[in-house]
Amino acid sequence: MGKLMLFFCLLRIMPTKRNIYIVVFIMSVIGLLVVQYQFLKVGLGLAKAQFSEKIDIARDHINSELSELNSLTYTLGNAIQKDTSELKIGLDSLQKVSQFYLNDYVEYQLGVSGIDAPFSYRLYSRDSITYLTSVDSFKADDEMLTYPIKLEGYLPELLEKEIILELGFNDLNKYFMGQLNGLTIPGLIFLLLIIIVVIWVLRSFYWQSSIITTTNDFINNLTHELKTPVFSIGLATKILEEDLPENKRTIVELIRRESDRLKKHIDKVLELASLESGKNVLQFSTFDFRHELQRICEDFALLAKHDDMAFQFDLEEGNYPIRAEKFHLENVIVNLLENAKKYSDYPIIKLKSYKVRGRLNIEISDNGQGIAKQDTSRIFRKYYRIKNGDVHKVKGYGLGLYYVQKIIKMHRGKIGVESELGKGTTFTISLKLLKNG
Repeated sequence: MGKLMLFFCLLRIMPTKRNIYIVVFIMSVIGLLVVQYQFLKVGLGLAKAQFSEKIDIARDHINSELSELNSLTYTLGNAIQKDTSELKIGLDSLQKVSQFYLNDYVEYQLGVSGIDAPFSYRLYSRDSITYLTSVDSFKADDEMLTYPIKLEGYLPELLEKEIILELGFNDLNKYFMGQLNGLTIPGLIFLLLIIIVVIWVLRSFYWQSSIITTTNDFINNLTHELKTPVFSIGLATKILEEDLPENKRTIVELIRRESDRLKKHIDKVLELASLESGKNVLQFSTFDFRHELQRICEDFALLAKHDDMAFQFDLEEGNYPIRAEKFHLENVIVNLLENAKKYSDYPIIKLKSYKVRGRLNIEISDNGQGIAKQDTSRIFRKYYRIKNGDVHKVKGYGLGLYYVQKIIKMHRGKIGVESELGKGTTFTISLKLLKNG
């Protein structure tokens, strides 16, 4: 008990997720054992009640038959009176025959009543004279249960005294447990199987978590190492641009553009990894998101004028007071707008914001290729990308929508998607407004 308390104290000192799972698991197992014990107590109580009913039936049958003159009572009467005048056997033999005869009869009557527990008997009178005992007699102790049967009819009249047949049962708890084995053993087996499965699942979970952690650490280290050469390439292109012939400028611009794109991808991977590890806690603040949303839309509209796409936005009037992390929430909107652009050949993108029932809804729709129904539940998974045949039409790592959903969840918001192949896609973000919104 002391070791168990020490174990729980140590778990309390280290309140990690793993320790919480272990505590919940241990408490569940203890709870199941307590429930099993309570069911066992109820079962034992019912077994004892049924046993008492069966004993009463057997006692009535025994008393009824022993009250009449028959071969058994005649033999018992002669053995008790030690009368062998009408029998051609000795007194000892008569005693032995009577002992076995009565033993077999009691065993038969108990069996008819549904009792197969080991028993003993004692035939005696009120003046403490014992006439017969069972073949196998139990030692009297506190655990022994006795059921006296006051005989009527032939034997008491023959001896002119009160005769009692006492039945004794020893270690009935063991007998009752044997009767309940059909409930207790399967219950314990199933409980053991549950424990084994849960331990296996937890071990698999933590094994996979360890692999994921190792993989994330490797990716983080790799991306950090990549930042140095990317920075050097960017610096080199800036130096080259100073005194560069016109015919080489296009090539350097291409290098710089691709270098910037690679840097963005590296930053996104590092940012997402830091969010997953919990090292970078979001800094929430209260502000009017309509101003930020207006600026994002105006910037994207300016970009649309220089690209081959159409962009419209409709923001409901009024304030959008929310509590959020401004930088990441802006990234979510920009990410969805860029996705709408990437997955459309001739993009027509619309952004609409409106308030309903204390929530701010932001819809971003496009006229792109759409998403198949079976893929709509998968697009938010990490590294998942929709395929066109055996190739990906648009390059990427499958992190964008995973990042979007993670940020929205961290803001206790919701994101949904509606799409139809060939007709476009609509993403809807729902955020809780503050009370004055």
